[in-house]
Amino acid sequence: MTLLVGLGNPGTKYQKNRHNVGFMLIDKLIDELNAQNISKSQFRGELFKSKNLLLLKPSTYMNLSGESVVAVKNYYKIDNENIFVFHDDLDLSLGSIRIKKGGGSGGHNGIKSIDQHISNEYYRIRMGIGRPQDKESVINYVLGDFKDEQIACLDKIIETSSKIAQQLTQKSIDEIKKLYQLKKSIC
Repeated sequence: MTLLVGLGNPGTKYQKNRHNVGFMLIDKLIDELNAQNISKSQFRGELFKSKNLLLLKPSTYMNLSGESVVAVKNYYKIDNENIFVFHDDLDLSLGSIRIKKGGGSGGHNGIKSIDQHISNEYYRIRMGIGRPQDKESVINYVLGDFKDEQIACLDKIIETSSKIAQQLTQKSIDEIKKLYQLKKSIC
């Protein structure tokens, strides 16, 4: 089994926030793969299955995402090598995508939570959302919606991340990096 985790916050209030690009990706994959809901209360999130892929949207809010990830990991006995977390990243320009294993959280509270529960030895697909000019407004920025002029770029990020997700069980991570890792923005 391969576990794909999209980070975000539950509820319509956060639905279009920059912090929710992980949820946006999982929603796209659910539709594209016709994934079936297999959620259980113990998973503390929405869990969907399509063939050998599990798609998880933690419902614990961002800062406690690790609780949901570890519950699914333990239930299905998934190795960290087969866990891929898709999340927003302030340190990457809007439209950039980076793939890495391990490393620090970069201040991302969802990643910190997952690291605390399963270690940092899993893959992260970091989707760039850019950084606000005023450092004091980071919280408002990540919890703010994408601007109208950014929606076309957001669509490209989600489309490319969907291609990455769907090829994780077919190609090596090195092949995927060569094909899709974008240091420069695709926008």
